[in-house]
Amino acid sequence: MTAQDEQPIEWFALRDLKRSNAKTPAYKVLPEKYGIEAFTPLKWILAERAGKTERRQVPFVADLLFVKASRFKLDPVVESIATLQYRYVKGLAYRQPLTVRTADMERFIKAVNSDPDPQYYSPDEITDSMLGRRVRIVGGPLDGNEGNLLAVRGSRRRRLLIEIPSLIVASVEADPQYIRFI
Repeated sequence: MTAQDEQPIEWFALRDLKRSNAKTPAYKVLPEKYGIEAFTPLKWILAERAGKTERRQVPFVADLLFVKASRFKLDPVVESIATLQYRYVKGLAYRQPLTVRTADMERFIKAVNSDPDPQYYSPDEITDSMLGRRVRIVGGPLDGNEGNLLAVRGSRRRRLLIEIPSLIVASVEADPQYIRFI
């Protein structure tokens, strides 16, 4: 067995320090040039280009990027791209790259892709008053997800909060017929 075979494939949280209007952000370059799966939460904005207003997607957090690879494969890529950096675990671990459990990341991506207009929040933005009842989704595109409903007065839509701890929270629309209160 080689060192490459022993390295687990994980989701790493990275920083892409390119400017927000860069033509080749890392989330586009990594899959095309290196064959590495990458995900960044995108939001829709209205931008003016050549005198015309157009709707386009941009990263919700300018420097947040998730990459699925082994550390053996990712290290040379991070070293070769000057604007790409690992995010590190805060606290006791010295320079230990921040990883997200594969199940959590895939659940997050699946949930975000199931909604045409997911809403994102930083973890500090979520207050106790925003947290509704705890639910489990049974069936539909969000099957198996557990979380809190987003409490918004007067809203008829049910939105489920899905979190990647300490990094980002998304709210996605959940069909009421699949919601089971815990």
